[in-house]
Amino acid sequence: MELHEALLQYFFSGVANGSVYILIALGFNIIYNATGIINFAQGEFVVLGGFTMVTFSVTWNIPVPVAFFMTVIAVAFIGGVFERTMINPLKKPSVITLIIITIGGGILLRGIAMFVWGKYPVYMKPFTTSTPLKISGAIVQVHTLWILGICAVVVLLLFLFFERTMIGKAMRACSEDRETAQLMGINVNGTVLLSFVLSAALGAIAGIVYTPIASMEYGRGAILGLKGFIVAIIGGLGNGMGSVVAGLLLGLFETFSAAYISSTYKEAITLALLLLVLFVRPSGILGKSEVSKLKEF
Repeated sequence: MELHEALLQYFFSGVANGSVYILIALGFNIIYNATGIINFAQGEFVVLGGFTMVTFSVTWNIPVPVAFFMTVIAVAFIGGVFERTMINPLKKPSVITLIIITIGGGILLRGIAMFVWGKYPVYMKPFTTSTPLKISGAIVQVHTLWILGICAVVVLLLFLFFERTMIGKAMRACSEDRETAQLMGINVNGTVLLSFVLSAALGAIAGIVYTPIASMEYGRGAILGLKGFIVAIIGGLGNGMGSVVAGLLLGLFETFSAAYISSTYKEAITLALLLLVLFVRPSGILGKSEVSKLKEF
């Protein structure tokens, strides 16, 4: 394989991985903007999405398009239950308390996933089994295009939701000033619930598109959640467009570093990139000095 073909091959692989990270990071951002906390259970929603999709499409032989929407709805429902049972009952808790609760909730979800689906990885075929495409000499799997397309559609729909709908604008108002939003008649509790539902749905979509390329196992939520968190931080916590840019950059950075340096040090190099960005620009590449006042989704 010639150099330009190899570079193009790595490029598509990196963008595909980055797209998965984008979906996870957007889930972090939505909850952060609505509540001011980091939901460290986000990676477990990715795992639940992958496992549930395998159950519906492989075990129960439900057509992939139907199984896709069923999975998103099921995991979104779990996200709503998570918020109603673990977050909502608390009266004026501190941010640290809420973060600890999300960590504990993530451990609980991980244990449930292990109990239901077992300790071994599960596998799922790509959405379509077409012959790989050859683009300028590089071999591109069709599922890679599915990942890119689904990520693009999700980002567009989120943008339209937060910019063009009353509910989306209400969520943005809550992220600006919860007390003022409540005085204006916005249901803050309902907004927080919706943020967890949307976040879980994004995690489910990430798990669905990720499983065909790397399988899924119960303990993978921690590393996937960490990657999404890193993207959210690098892009500017709470900034949706920043997460898109950072996700693509991280995916490409990981792929090329694994190819030309060493896959053994891939995770360490990723963390080094995070530290570098935080040192140079603590608010992220597209973040503002006060991330709690962001207007972006």
